[in-house]
Amino acid sequence: MGENTQRWNELAAQISVDSIRATTAAGSGHPTSSMSMAHLMAVLFADHLRFDVKDPHYRGNDRFVLSKGHAAPGLYATLKAAGAFDDDMLMSLRREGSPLQGHPAPIKEMPWVDVATGSLGQGLAAGLGMALAMRMDAVEARVWVMLGDSEMAEGSVWEAMEATAFHDARNLTAILDLNRLGQRGPTMHGWHANVFRDRALAFGWNAIEIDGHDVDAIDSAYTEAVADERPTMIVARTEKGHGVSFLADKEGWHGKAVPADKLDAAIGELGGDRHIRCTPPAPIDVAPPATFTPSSVERPSYDAPIASRKAFGEALAWLAATDRDVVVLDGEVGNSTYTEDAAAVAPDRFVQMYIAEQCMVGVQTGLQALGKKAFAATFGAFLIRAADQIRMGTVSRADLRLCGTHAGVSIGEDGPSQMAIEDLALFRALAGSTVLYPADGPSTVALTEAMNTLEGISYLRATREATNVLYGADEAFPIGGSKTLAAGDEDDVTLVGAGITLHECLAARDLLAADGITARVIDCYSVKPIDATTLRTALDDTGVVIVVEDHRVEGGLGAAVLEALAATGELRGRVRTLGVTGVPGSATPTELRAWAGIDADAIAEAARNELGR
Repeated sequence: MGENTQRWNELAAQISVDSIRATTAAGSGHPTSSMSMAHLMAVLFADHLRFDVKDPHYRGNDRFVLSKGHAAPGLYATLKAAGAFDDDMLMSLRREGSPLQGHPAPIKEMPWVDVATGSLGQGLAAGLGMALAMRMDAVEARVWVMLGDSEMAEGSVWEAMEATAFHDARNLTAILDLNRLGQRGPTMHGWHANVFRDRALAFGWNAIEIDGHDVDAIDSAYTEAVADERPTMIVARTEKGHGVSFLADKEGWHGKAVPADKLDAAIGELGGDRHIRCTPPAPIDVAPPATFTPSSVERPSYDAPIASRKAFGEALAWLAATDRDVVVLDGEVGNSTYTEDAAAVAPDRFVQMYIAEQCMVGVQTGLQALGKKAFAATFGAFLIRAADQIRMGTVSRADLRLCGTHAGVSIGEDGPSQMAIEDLALFRALAGSTVLYPADGPSTVALTEAMNTLEGISYLRATREATNVLYGADEAFPIGGSKTLAAGDEDDVTLVGAGITLHECLAARDLLAADGITARVIDCYSVKPIDATTLRTALDDTGVVIVVEDHRVEGGLGAAVLEALAATGELRGRVRTLGVTGVPGSATPTELRAWAGIDADAIAEAARNELGR
C-alpha cells in the first residue's frame, strides 16, 4: 500500500466516523449516505479539488456541488478536515442556529457552499451554470458534482446531461455515488453501473466505471477526467454504510442516525476516531477581468404602442450591451420573448437552453453563484414547470431574474395550455420575492433595469399584445410603488389593474364617466411588494375598490390587494376582485377578456352594481 493510498483511506475513515458522530449527536441525519461517498470525497479534496478554504469566493477556485444534499454530514466532515471549521461546529449539525443545516445551504456562515441542494436532481444543472460562468470569465477552473443514484430517476438530471454535452462543458465532472439503496429500498438500477456508463456515453460524455472505495482507482479516474476533452461521468460502485458491518449495504438505515449504544462499535470498526487535516491543492492564479467596453446601445424609449414582452427584450439587450455580468438564458422561445435581441449584442453571454425549463433555472442558479446577473425568460406558463428549482432558489439565496411572457387569457387563440394564469400566485409565495407587472413600454424598461440590481428572486410578467404608451421615458417606477392615473376629491370608485387590465380599467373609467360615475385608476405595477398606503387611501376615499386581473382569482393581484388592506387596518368599504374563474379556451384576446369578465364593459358593470346604480 502506497503512502497516498494509506493517507486517502485514513481520511475517508475519518469522514465516515465524523458523519456518524455528528448525526448521532443530532439524533437524525444521513450517515450511511455520507459513508458511501467518503473515499470519493477524501481523494477529491485531498489531491484534486483546487480550492482555497480560507478564501472560498476566490474566482480561481474549483467548485464542488453536493447534488445528493442529504449526504451533508459527509461534506461537513470533509470541510472540517480541510480546515474550514472545528469539531465543535461539526457537532452542532442540525441544531437551531447552526450553519450546518440538514441539507447544505449557502448562508453567510457557510461560504464553502455555493448553491442549496437536497431537493434531488438539481445539482448537475447548477454545476453546468458554474462551468459556463468560468468559461465566460476565461477562468480555467473546474466543477465537480456529486450525484446520488436515486436522483438519476429525475428528468432534470438528464436535461442537464444533454445540456452539458451540448455546451461542451469539458470542465465539469460528475461523480455518481452508486450505492444501490434509496430511501425505501433498492434503487431502480441497483449496482448496474453499465446502465449509467452507457447513457453518459450516449449523451456525448466520457464515462469511467470504478470501485468507489478503491482510492487508487478514484485518483486515476479524477486524473483522466481532467485530461479528457469532454465532460466526464465517473460511475462509482459504492456501499451505503461502508466500513461498518451492521450498516454496510443494509436496508432500513436511510436517514437514520446510529443509536448511541452502537456508536462505539461503529467507530471501532472504522479504526477509531482521528484528527487528520488535509489541505486541498492550491487554486489556479486568475488574471483580472479583461477590459469591458460597453456597446453604444441606447436605453429604449417609446411613443407608440408596443408589447411589454418586446420592450423587455429590448431593455435586456441594452443591459447586456452595457453590463459585462448580464447573462441571458432562453427556453427556445427567444423570438417570442425577444431575448434574441440580447443574443444579437452579447452572443457570448447568451445561453440557449431549449425546451428544458428546469435545467434553465438550475443553470441560472449556478451562473449567479459565480457573480453573473442571470436573466431567464420563457412563457409564464412554462416557468411553472421549474417551480421546484425556483423554490430552491430562495434556499440558495439566489438572485434569479425571471420573465414570464404570454400572461393571462389575453394571449388569445393559442388556448389554455399556453396561458400563464397561476404564475403570480407562485412568485408571490416565495420568500423575499419581487413581482412586477408593467403595463406599457416605458414601465417595462424601467422595471427590467431595476431587476438588474435586485437581490433575491424577481419576476416580471409580460403581455403578448401591444399596448398604448402611458408614461414618459423618464418616469420613475420604484419597487413597491404604484401609479395613480386618475384621481379626484370626489371619486366614487377605485379601479385597480396591472399590465393588460390597467388598460381595461382606463377604458372602463371612460364608460363610467358617461354615467356620471368618477373612477380613480391605480396601476399596481409592483405586485410584491405592493403599495399598501395608496390602496388604503383609495379605499378610505372611495369606499369601493375593484381589482381586475388577467390571472386566477386565487393568489394573484386581488389577493395581494386584500392582504395589503387587511394589514393596514379595518376594511371599511368593499373590495371586489374580477379575475379568471373557469378554464378558458381559444378565442381572440378581446373575446377572452369578455368571457373572463375582466374587460371594460364587465368592469363598468361591476362598478355600477357595487354603487347601486
